[in-house]
Amino acid sequence: MSASKPVENPFAQAMAQAKTAAEDFSKMFSSMKLPSLPDSEALLAVHRRNFEAWSAANRIALEGAQAVAKRNMEIMQQTMAELSEQVRALAVAEAPAAKAAKQADLLKQSYERAVANTKELTDLIQRANAEAVGALNHRFTEAMEEVKLLAAKAG
Repeated sequence: MSASKPVENPFAQAMAQAKTAAEDFSKMFSSMKLPSLPDSEALLAVHRRNFEAWSAANRIALEGAQAVAKRNMEIMQQTMAELSEQVRALAVAEAPAAKAAKQADLLKQSYERAVANTKELTDLIQRANAEAVGALNHRFTEAMEEVKLLAAKAG
């Protein structure tokens, strides 16, 4: 009989490989020079200002949405009042040609008013969005400068 090679335990092989990999990783990690951590209080202050800017932008957006909703309600009330008035005006007995002309005129006025109201609401929305995004963009620029300064101090 020939001397056979002892069969190694697969678990033991895996453990040996893991140990070798961990040692290699430890050697590589210990040779890396990591930057020092920035001042945690200053970093916390940066994040606090970021949160405040985010809150302010949300408040601006909410105020804009409220202004749009309020104006939309005013437009709806105005439209309903005008509609009642137009129905009364059309109820007056007139010649069919005059009534058709009046209907066309009222329809034209209603369309023009609807376009103007839509533009007004769109402008309100755009102004609120631009203000909110502008506040966030301003803070983002500030935050990047603050982080650069913190990194420079730490390094």
